[in-house]
Amino acid sequence: MQDHRINRQIRAKEVRLIDENGKQIGIVPLEEALKLAEEKGLDLVEIAPQANPPVCKILDYGKFVYEQKKKEKVAKKKQREHAIEVKDIQLSTRIDEHDLKVKLKHMREFLEEGDKVRIRIRFRGREHIHPELGDRLVQRILEELSDIGKIESEPKKEGAFLMFSLLPISKK
Repeated sequence: MQDHRINRQIRAKEVRLIDENGKQIGIVPLEEALKLAEEKGLDLVEIAPQANPPVCKILDYGKFVYEQKKKEKVAKKKQREHAIEVKDIQLSTRIDEHDLKVKLKHMREFLEEGDKVRIRIRFRGREHIHPELGDRLVQRILEELSDIGKIESEPKKEGAFLMFSLLPISKK
C-alpha cells in the first residue's frame, strides 16, 4: 500500500518542486521535474497533492518510507508510555492489619506511578449480611490514601464483591 504518488503516477501538469536538500526550486512542468529527479538517480514524490499546484520533492523513496515508519514506531512507543494502567487489588473483609498495610503500600506505589487502582473487596458466606464490614474497609483505605489518590467511582456491590476505583491526584 502506497501513500504517495511517485514519478509517473503524478498526474499534475505543473508541480511546486523541492530538491533533495529541501531547497525550493519553484513551479516547474512535470516532465522537467521528472528529468531532474532521474538525473540525480532519485524519485519524484508527491508530498502535498491537495496544494495547487501539488508539492513534489526529489528524494530516495525507499529511504523516505523507511524513515516515516521509524517515526510512526517512535510515536506509538511514546503514546504507550503515557497510557494509564489499571492495577487491581483484591481484599477480603477479614484482612489482617499487617496484610492491609502491605496492600495499602502497593496501592500507594501504583498511585505514585500515575496508575489507576481498582479495589475489589470480597465477601464470603455470611459476610454478605454485614455490608458495614466492607464500608469500614473502604473508609480506612480512603483515609490512608487521601493525600495521593481520589475516588473515581463510588463503591458498588457486584455479586460477591464491593468494587471502587482510585485515581492519582496530579501534582503540578
